[in-house]
Amino acid sequence: MTGVADVVHTEGVATDASLGSPATHEGFPGGPRDPSVLTGYAEHVAHNIWSGQERPDLKMVSHGRKVDKIGRPAPEIEGVVAAIGLSPLIKCSVITSDPRLISAFVERWHRESSSFHLPVGELKITLDDVASLLHVPIIDVLHEFELLVTLDAIGLLTELLEVSNEEATAETRQAGGPQASRDLTQAGEFAWGAAALAHMYNHLNDASQASTRQMGGYITLLQCWIYEHFPTVHRCVVDDAYDEGSPRASRWLTGKAHMTGIKGAPYRTRMDALTVTDVCWMPYAEHRGVRGFDLISSYTGQLRWGQIVVYVRPERVI
Repeated sequence: MTGVADVVHTEGVATDASLGSPATHEGFPGGPRDPSVLTGYAEHVAHNIWSGQERPDLKMVSHGRKVDKIGRPAPEIEGVVAAIGLSPLIKCSVITSDPRLISAFVERWHRESSSFHLPVGELKITLDDVASLLHVPIIDVLHEFELLVTLDAIGLLTELLEVSNEEATAETRQAGGPQASRDLTQAGEFAWGAAALAHMYNHLNDASQASTRQMGGYITLLQCWIYEHFPTVHRCVVDDAYDEGSPRASRWLTGKAHMTGIKGAPYRTRMDALTVTDVCWMPYAEHRGVRGFDLISSYTGQLRWGQIVVYVRPERVI
């Protein structure tokens, strides 16, 4: 059954126009030798880079900025955040101060394999990473969002979250369309970890295209995943006051003074030189007493959240 499913999926990817058109020639300079595998490589940012066409720095549009400077949400929505099961995020929204680090990893992401292609093999953000870093549930209900007309979505936002019409209009436009959940009392039953992973994959898929100029989503997840797994690539330091009972992402200092990045950003050079010993393969060993490994993290297949569908293949992680 698994073998048949893989064949069907591979054929679907090769013919799916949303993943780009297969190359008409054999291989790419500095890229895949078999164009039938990475079918969208012609539109990938890496292809442009190999061709000498550098892309401007990606603009980071992180939804983590909704948490204010003192690490707490606005009072009028704090109760809502707690009720829907997202209060752990209050402690771990990291300032995105080094977009070039994020961009360097985006250049190595491929939607066909849902993984970063690195000298040491393929790596990806998994459900276990989400559960450990953010402490949000990965087992629960997957939700089908109802598509609304823009005016209806704005009306719901002003009614349920008590924000102004102007704020609701701006957020609806930034979110990429009017989608909403009318009954917030059921939101605490959602698998927010699965939602986070689906959205992260979806934003990485978009950001890896040469024509894309910005990246959205909860960038704290990607940034802290990099900090955990690649200690030789970045210069961020661990917060000495970190409580192991808190979400793992909160162990990283959030002050810009401590996250200055690398001047000139030679991240490609550092990543090209990665060896097996430069990667932390089991970063959450001491955290297992707080957040144990769940077998659902080994799930392989399609992951759906609303209109977003991504393919999860943890077995490709070397």
